[in-house]
Amino acid sequence: MVDLPESGAVSPGRDRRGPGSGNNGKRTSKKPRTRRGRRGRKRRNKKNNRNNKTPPPYFPPEAEEGNIEYKLKLVNPTQYRFEHLATQLKWRLQEGRGEAVYQIGVEDNGLLVGLSESDMKASLRTLKRMAEKVGADITLLREREVDYDPDRNTRKIAEVLVRKVPDDQQFLDLRVAVLGNVDSGKSTLLGVLTQGELDNGRGRARLNLFRHLHEIQTGRTSSISFEILGFNSKGEVVNYSESRTAEEICESSSKMITFIDLAGHHKYLKTTIFGLTSYCPDFAMLVVSANTGIAGTTREHLGLAMALKVPIFIVVSKVDLCARGAVERTVRQLERLLKQPGCNKLPMGVANPDDAVTAAQQFTQSACITPIFTLSSVSGESLDLLKIFLNILPPLSNSKEQEELMQQLTEFQVDEIYSVPDVGTVVGGTLYSGVCREGERLVVGPTDEGRFLRLKVGSIQRNRSACRVLRAGQAATLALGNFDRSLLRKGMVMVSPKMNPTICCQFEAAIVLLFHAKTFRRGSQVTVHVGNVRQTATVECLHGKDELRTGERAVVRFCFIKHPEYLRLGAKLLFREGVTKGIGHVTGLLPASQNHDQNQNHHQNLPEHQRPPPVRCGAP
Repeated sequence: MVDLPESGAVSPGRDRRGPGSGNNGKRTSKKPRTRRGRRGRKRRNKKNNRNNKTPPPYFPPEAEEGNIEYKLKLVNPTQYRFEHLATQLKWRLQEGRGEAVYQIGVEDNGLLVGLSESDMKASLRTLKRMAEKVGADITLLREREVDYDPDRNTRKIAEVLVRKVPDDQQFLDLRVAVLGNVDSGKSTLLGVLTQGELDNGRGRARLNLFRHLHEIQTGRTSSISFEILGFNSKGEVVNYSESRTAEEICESSSKMITFIDLAGHHKYLKTTIFGLTSYCPDFAMLVVSANTGIAGTTREHLGLAMALKVPIFIVVSKVDLCARGAVERTVRQLERLLKQPGCNKLPMGVANPDDAVTAAQQFTQSACITPIFTLSSVSGESLDLLKIFLNILPPLSNSKEQEELMQQLTEFQVDEIYSVPDVGTVVGGTLYSGVCREGERLVVGPTDEGRFLRLKVGSIQRNRSACRVLRAGQAATLALGNFDRSLLRKGMVMVSPKMNPTICCQFEAAIVLLFHAKTFRRGSQVTVHVGNVRQTATVECLHGKDELRTGERAVVRFCFIKHPEYLRLGAKLLFREGVTKGIGHVTGLLPASQNHDQNQNHHQNLPEHQRPPPVRCGAP
């Protein structure tokens, strides 16, 4: 504010001109006043500038746990200090299951101080020596200038990825479920990523992914298929373009991305739900075609992933087929959908490598962040950004949670059953808890009679390569030798004999009815998905209510109509029947009758013709 009018105000009876001005009309005092006013304004502005100076940027304070480490500088450490730093790096790698991120030039409280060029080079050399000592490699992700103080020279901070060279086949394995409407380009995108060759615009890249003749003829996926993409310790892509077999990819990779290619057509929805519930994906990739936008099963697949609390990122494909305006319109549609009250997501566009690094780090730290990529499988536009994102993407669980799961008793979910010549019966699935080794003796069930049968694990394979030890959270196939395949079915579990598993025909669940055309009441039949279990169940009763309408909640008792199942308390639940949809979690198990439990071991040793008839859960 200018103070001149106030200081120049005329008091009553007083001449504006200073004494001695006479009749010459000169105002000798005005010029000095103006000069003093300008000096005052400069002093005040300078003071205000100091007070309003932009505060220095901060990261969140460094966490004691996790795989992110802040270091101000690593310049010429002593031998004792170097050993301490190497031990610290081992801890961070263990927390990140083989990966760690170092922020150089950052204080422990998160202040971005920055380093000069010489100090930064010396710090990176020290970090490389530390990595070599623990058998790891480093990759510089990005450098950024810190310019919050204009008086300083240029200072930078560096973000470095440290990845341990795999030993004993313990590469980091992340599972990504691929969702999206039919003809959105899911299989083509996976073919381009894993084969290393761009598509010709007519679906050539997807041919190697199809499992059935009708899929090749129609170009539509109807079954669940798996593809792998590897990254070595330096962050370079390892795929089929350089390695001929999956075993070579596994041997050369420090990090493995397993893509679960799911069906997009609505008539294969039960297959898609089974893939999401049974294969326990870490992340979900929703593929949306730029020229069609949000159509078909896109909303439904997004809702399924959110109901199962699977973190999701979005890929807008086929940007080469339409103008830039159409692509931006599709992105705006997605942003509006993600910001709706049912989603409450924060969309984050990825346009450059720096955005890809930021998106990968914030994606797992915040449940509301949803990265959006726009790319083409034909021209290859922005395909590298997706690879950068997948390379840096950290695991959701840390080493402590992994160790806790491994300390529990063995529990393996049976998702697939095969008969392999010269090998015998083979089952595929995911180890939920514990550790499984070659030659281990387990029990599998429940059968239709509600029994568990003894078996022995022969050999184990992960990603089509031999493996001796299987740890919690890993997917694999187990050879069972001459075990009768007709006794197995999807939805069974292989558990340790010490577990004494409880089976149930009836269970209770706290549910939310997402949609129903009329009312949901006693006697309704729905298809229930709980983990790898998929079976029709009848609603026995609704606690405290006679019926449910769309959006209402209740605790419901379900009864399986075919055979008993093995369930876990707290397991997530999805149920559907036509347009009826609902979600929830298991709150209580009602085990089979006591007589059945007492005679379970006795019936197991009886000949086939003397065994009791199968237990029909839905029977009165």
